[in-house]
Amino acid sequence: MDDATKAGQGQRKRRRHRVLPWFRWGAVAALLALLAFDLAFPPQLPQARDTSTLVVAADGTPLRAFADADGVWRHPAAPDSVSPLYLEALLGYEDRWFRRHPGVNPLAVLRAAWQWASGDGIVSGGSTLTMQVARILDRGPGASTRSLRGKFLQMLRALQLEAHLSKEEILSLYLERAPFGGTIEGVEAASWAYLGKPAARLSHAEAALLAVLPQAPSRLRPDRHPAAARAARDKVLERMATLGVWTPAQVDDAKVEAVVSRRLRPPMSAPLLAQRLRAARPRDARIVSTLDADLQRTLEERVAAYFSALPERTSAALLVVDNATMEARAYVGSLDLHDRARLGHVDMVRAWRSPGSTLKPFLYGMALDDGLVHSESLLVDAPQSFGGYRPGNFDTAFNGPVGVATALRLSLNVPAVDLLDRVGPGRFAARLDNAGISLKFPRGATPNLTLILGGTGARLEDLVGAHAALHRDGIAGRVRYSPEDPRIDRRLLSPGAAWIVREILASNLRPGEREGMFEAGRRPRVSWKTGTSYGFRDAWAIGGTRRHTVGVWVGRPDGTPLPGQYGAITALPLLFEVVDSLPRARGGDPATPPPAEVARQTVCWPLGTAADAQPPALCQRRFDAWMLGGAIPPTFAERDARSWSAGLERFDVDATTGLRLSADCTRPHVPKARAIARWPALASPWLPASTRRASRPPPLSPDCADDGRDAVAELRIEGLVDGATLARPPGSERGVRLSLRAIGSDAPVQWLLDGRWIGETRGAAAFQHTFETAGAQRLTALAESGAWASVQFRMLR
Repeated sequence: MDDATKAGQGQRKRRRHRVLPWFRWGAVAALLALLAFDLAFPPQLPQARDTSTLVVAADGTPLRAFADADGVWRHPAAPDSVSPLYLEALLGYEDRWFRRHPGVNPLAVLRAAWQWASGDGIVSGGSTLTMQVARILDRGPGASTRSLRGKFLQMLRALQLEAHLSKEEILSLYLERAPFGGTIEGVEAASWAYLGKPAARLSHAEAALLAVLPQAPSRLRPDRHPAAARAARDKVLERMATLGVWTPAQVDDAKVEAVVSRRLRPPMSAPLLAQRLRAARPRDARIVSTLDADLQRTLEERVAAYFSALPERTSAALLVVDNATMEARAYVGSLDLHDRARLGHVDMVRAWRSPGSTLKPFLYGMALDDGLVHSESLLVDAPQSFGGYRPGNFDTAFNGPVGVATALRLSLNVPAVDLLDRVGPGRFAARLDNAGISLKFPRGATPNLTLILGGTGARLEDLVGAHAALHRDGIAGRVRYSPEDPRIDRRLLSPGAAWIVREILASNLRPGEREGMFEAGRRPRVSWKTGTSYGFRDAWAIGGTRRHTVGVWVGRPDGTPLPGQYGAITALPLLFEVVDSLPRARGGDPATPPPAEVARQTVCWPLGTAADAQPPALCQRRFDAWMLGGAIPPTFAERDARSWSAGLERFDVDATTGLRLSADCTRPHVPKARAIARWPALASPWLPASTRRASRPPPLSPDCADDGRDAVAELRIEGLVDGATLARPPGSERGVRLSLRAIGSDAPVQWLLDGRWIGETRGAAAFQHTFETAGAQRLTALAESGAWASVQFRMLR
């Protein structure tokens, strides 16, 4: 190497030594300047929770979205929650070097600088995704412009973001905050708003559309400018094919897909439940419910159509629960959230209302558990007084002697009050409360006999949770609306009692249904109960299958009456429509076998005991009954003291004459033991004459002193002769008005016309009534003592 060459190398080394310190000092100065800038103007990083709230169904389908404080619709999103196709389109079209650059792409910056220096303005921009996030976050003056100053600030902010956040965090910010037109931000909100689906299920065409939309959200909105949106989308698709990210075949198929214009509307399904969940968890950005999105939409439409013709101000509530998990699958809190006349903002699923007769199944179940009754125990549906309380039936008719199963199926009031009086209203309410079914009474009031007919307050969700016990071996549960809700199960009935009650209710066929239809798989087998509160204020229908329990309420939220609308005609048809639309198990819904403690046995009326334990003379009617735990309780003793009462009555008769003997007879007799089965006295008017004769003791022998067994009070009706014919006055359209008296008792007397209550008198007081209906009729006067009289008459047309 010659001297000249060596001199040149030395000179270059000296220049490098002079330049490197300056370069190092320059780099240090730049870093210090960036640090000072970062300290003086820290990046405006979002708070941990500033997205709008989204309530979703169990499968992630949005039910209702709540905008944030600024009215922006922004749903949570992350790289792992959106479609990989969208990430490919976004990064391939917007920022291929996102994973490698420090927030600023030097090549893109140089290209943009050359365009500016050439006098063409900034054409390509050179913005990275990080710079776009910086522009979105920095709302300061000039941050969103395309000026040189604005770009420089964005680059500084981008470098700050890269220093403070990971690439995944920066990408998540873009996914949540990219502008998509109007008040819609983020790919998840945009996907639901424009495409009606989650961002996790985007096609190639949809991914390309959403990737390009933030470039010009106002100009490319598919709901307003579908042609421009399609052209921009196709440009992205071509870029993806050029880059080799997607195959030409995939791109060609994607181009065929139309850009569908949707009406922008935030999701509004199960709005009252969504509002309830949001109030319970106000800090959560995404709240998952247990609802079935498809079932919810179907039932909302069905409820709206079903009640479209109901009177004004009428609302409705509906709740469907999965028996296995107690998770709600559908929730309709009102008929229309925005209907002010119907008070649509009031959630009737959790409103306190009179439950009508919907508590009766639990009363009968508890009576079974207590050993008070079996499924065919004899009860009496007749006018009775319970400490001055005189309940009547919904249709004002009485049925006389009935079994437990019939009384429950027909929802008869007097037998239910009779049974509650024996169980105890306080104890009944306490057992319900222990199982999670709270009842609401007026301040200072205590449970009384009226509660079984609706004289209390209850909530639909609690009633549904209780009725689910009939399908869960007697275990009631609190309804769950979110997978995070705890499971709270409490025993309400024994498995056997729950099974018997469910079988009784399931044997109550639908109106117009024939026996065996559910066995053929045509309809699911439903156990159901209706209820109507006093004054037609609340109509209920609650029922269930092996898989689901459904509750329906209809009424006016303000508590005003809805005349003519009651459970069986207003709520029950909707209940069956809902049950028929629920998913069913393969093979139908067969009846479940009884638990081991439940057995079938034949019993006799009027004693209520086993048929094989009584001679035929004492077994006047036979029934196959379900027994619980082997107990066969006899017919209840009558409350009021009478000269004779229900049950087995033993006495002696003369072996030759068959006449009854007393303790004091003047002639010698050969006694023979005999017994008769007495019916409850209040059942007498409904019994055939032959049955009444079989329940009477034989006449007393003439030589024997009175034993009091014949001292039965008798009534006589004055004012209408048995077999009479009544006719209206000539030319009159009015009925025949009569003044009647019941002679023979000082006790209150109930007047029944063909079994239907029409009035009450005391003693021999006059009873005024106008008879209107033509045809043969039967008028009965029934005293509390069991004394009664009856006359038949005919009313001419």
